[in-house]
Order: sequence, then C-alpha cells, then structure tokens
Amino acid sequence: MSAPYSHGGQRNPGNSYNSNKKASLDCKTVAWIQSINFQNPLNPELFSGQAKKVAEEIARDGKANKSSQLRRFYDEIVVWEEKLAVDPTKFDEFLPFIRMLNAKAAYARGREVVSESFVCLVEHTLAQVRDAKTMTLCKLFWEAFMGFYKSERPSD
Repeated sequence: MSAPYSHGGQRNPGNSYNSNKKASLDCKTVAWIQSINFQNPLNPELFSGQAKKVAEEIARDGKANKSSQLRRFYDEIVVWEEKLAVDPTKFDEFLPFIRMLNAKAAYARGREVVSESFVCLVEHTLAQVRDAKTMTLCKLFWEAFMGFYKSERPSD
C-alpha cells in the first residue's frame, strides 16, 4: 500500500526531495517585496505602481504562478478580511488561521505550482497583518496585485 498522496511509490523528480533543488530565495533582500508596507503613512503608489511592479516580477517566474492558483490565495485572504469586517474583536482568534496561508504557500511551492517569489510575497504581506485594518490593507493590495497580474498573464 502506498503512502497517501503518493504517485505509485515513485518520487517526483521535481519535488522537494530533489537534491538538485535551487538555492532558496532570501525574501528579506528582495527590494520589490520589501517595498510593500501597510503601515502609516501609506505609500500613494501601494495599490497602483507597487502592485503593478510586484505583478510584473511574479509573472516572470515561468510556468509557475497560474492566475487560477494565485486566485485561491487571494480568495482566502478575502474570506478572512470579510470575517474580520463583521467582528474585528476576533482578530486574535483568526490570526493563526490567516497565517496558515504561509504553510499553504509552502505546500504549493513544494508542488511547483507557485514560485519562491510568490511564497515570499505571501509571507511578507501576512507578516504585516496586525489588526483588522492591516488585514483590509492586505486584501486591497492583493486585489490590486491580482488585477495587474491578470493583465501580465491574460492566458493563464
């Protein structure tokens, strides 16, 4: 009997078990990711120029990052933002589940359906969520990012 989620007991040569795996990206050194900031004062370009730049960078990552895959992450961010809009006092209760998106992004990276840059984007934006207001800003940034991303890769 094979393990759950296995493919007939054979390892996928492109998965994380591959010894030829590329060196990991250091998210803290990527300027276009670090420029995203949800703290006051907000950069007037956050939802326009910055979101567009991030979309352009993420779109460069080859076959990974199909817009339908990225949309799943955005949709989950929207769900959590809507729950907080109804009851902001539940922020502390919801935060572990919001941050669980990092694990989901890592899993998607392991399956090679998203890029390391995308994982960094998820990590960086979720790390800035500190209350209902910053969750809304996170959602708005992702909304802008997704719009620009679709214009970068319309056929995905």
